[in-house]
Amino acid sequence: MDSVAGMRIFARVVETGSFSAAGRQLGMAPSSVSRRISELEFDLGAHLFYRTTRKLSLTEAGRLYYERASRILIDVDEARLAVSQLDGAPSGILKVTVPASVARLHVAPALAAFHRRCPAVQTVLSVTDRVVDLVEEGFDLAIRVGRLRDSSLVARKVGSARRVVCASPGYLDRAGVPQEPAELAGHGCLTLRSHPGTNAWRFGGAKGPSVVRVSGSLFADDGEVLSAAAVAGLGLVLVPLWLVGHEIDRGRLREVLREFPPDPSTTPLYAVYPHQRHLPPKVRAFIDFLVERFAAETEWTGG
Repeated sequence: MDSVAGMRIFARVVETGSFSAAGRQLGMAPSSVSRRISELEFDLGAHLFYRTTRKLSLTEAGRLYYERASRILIDVDEARLAVSQLDGAPSGILKVTVPASVARLHVAPALAAFHRRCPAVQTVLSVTDRVVDLVEEGFDLAIRVGRLRDSSLVARKVGSARRVVCASPGYLDRAGVPQEPAELAGHGCLTLRSHPGTNAWRFGGAKGPSVVRVSGSLFADDGEVLSAAAVAGLGLVLVPLWLVGHEIDRGRLREVLREFPPDPSTTPLYAVYPHQRHLPPKVRAFIDFLVERFAAETEWTGG
C-alpha cells in the first residue's frame, strides 16, 4: 500500500479514536479503514493497536510510529502547500460549518461573490447550531456567533452587529412605544428560552445600567423564529441586527429604545480554525472575504 496514504489513515484513526470516526472523515467504510490498518501492520511487521470491543489503544510500536508519522505528514502537507501557493490561487474543497440563521441570511447569499473571486474553490457548507469539533469532523473552519469558549482554535473576528429592541409597527401602534427600559415589563416580549419564564434584559444609558425582567406569549430557542414572530406583530424582540436588519430596512420592524443600548451592546461574529503552521490559501481567502463583506454594519441592514 502507499506508505503516505497508510500513515494518513493510521494518524486519523489515532486522532479520532475509532475506525468509524476516521472513516467518516476520510469518506471510507469502517471495514476499509480496518483493512488498510491491517495491511499497514503487515508491512511494518508489528501490531499498532490493541483492539477491544470498546476502544482502540496504541501499542508501544504504535506510539513510536505515530510520533514519527505525524512529523512526516506535516512535512508532506507543507511541501504540497508550498507548491500550491506558487501561483497564489486558492483551490480545493473548503469545509465550513455555520449556524443556521447566519447561513441562510448572510453566508449563502454571499457565496456567489466569493466563488467569482475564487472559482477553483468548492465549498461544502454544514448548516447547524451545534458546536462542531473541527478536528474530529474534518472541517476547515467554523463561523461562530457571540462569546467564544476557551479552546485551542484560532479565532478571527469578522464582524459585529448592534443588538436592538424592535417590534412591528402594528404592535407598537396597538401597545404603545416604550420610552424607557422599565416599560418593557408591561409589554409582550419574545424571549430566547426553551420553556416558559422570564428573561433579564440589561440596558445602559444616561440614567445608568438597568435590568428588566420580561416575558410574553412566545418562547423559542431560535432567534430567527422570534424575529419572524415580531414581524407578525406578536411583541418586542431583543436580537442582533444581523437577524433583523433587512426587516427594519423594509419597515416591517421598527427599532425602539435607541438611547438605551442593550448590555452587551453588540454580538460579535468569528471565523475559527485549527492551529496550523501555514494556513491554506482557500481558508485564508474565505476569511478575508468574510471580513471584507461583514465588517461594515451596513452589510447587516442591506443599506
